[in-house]
Amino acid sequence: MGIRRKGREVALQTLYALSFQDIKSDSVQTAYLEIYQDTMLEIINDLNIKEGSKIINFSEDIMKNLIPRLEDIDQEIKKYSDNWSLENIANVDKCILRIAVFELLYTDTPAPVIMNEAIEISKKFSSESSGKFINGILNAVTDGKK
Repeated sequence: MGIRRKGREVALQTLYALSFQDIKSDSVQTAYLEIYQDTMLEIINDLNIKEGSKIINFSEDIMKNLIPRLEDIDQEIKKYSDNWSLENIANVDKCILRIAVFELLYTDTPAPVIMNEAIEISKKFSSESSGKFINGILNAVTDGKK
């Protein structure tokens, strides 16, 4: 498995774990920025990833740049998730979508690579039908960018 795939998986697990935090702050983004590193460190330790690894650097880059844009990313997902409210999307699928939409909108990674990675990660962490759902939304986001 490649460094970037593993980095996306660590970011997914971190984002997923954060979604279960009892946030008392008015801003989820501010709270997430304050606690994501500790959460990620626990995941990295559980996965026995060595300190200084490129996996950690890539995961960190995703998280520190995704979290401040979380509201915009969620709006983008809502725009293209016909008949589904964000609250009704399975939590792991929502986290996969957030990472992929972040990459589509804010990085230079080619859309087909991002979409393939999201689908492959969904096969590992989500349900059998999630890949089609995720692919549909990411296709719509990609088409909307053009």
